[in-house]
Amino acid sequence: MKSKNKITKEQLETVKKHQYELNDMLIKIGVLESQKHAHLHSLATINKEVEDYKKYLEEEYGPIDINLEDGSFNEIK
Repeated sequence: MKSKNKITKEQLETVKKHQYELNDMLIKIGVLESQKHAHLHSLATINKEVEDYKKYLEEEYGPIDINLEDGSFNEIK
């Protein structure tokens, strides 16, 4: 006969397993979000470096389109 105020041992184990899995997944998502934040910060830094270097190259050569294979460029008119 089932106890009136208590779930079975098997049911409790299932509930605990589900709660553990939920907590574990939330921790993993938190870690991923933290890594995402760090990567987005790095991306912003790289984008700034790219824009700054474009300005540097434009000061020296004017507006150009650079071939990344051999370094040749065409002027942008």
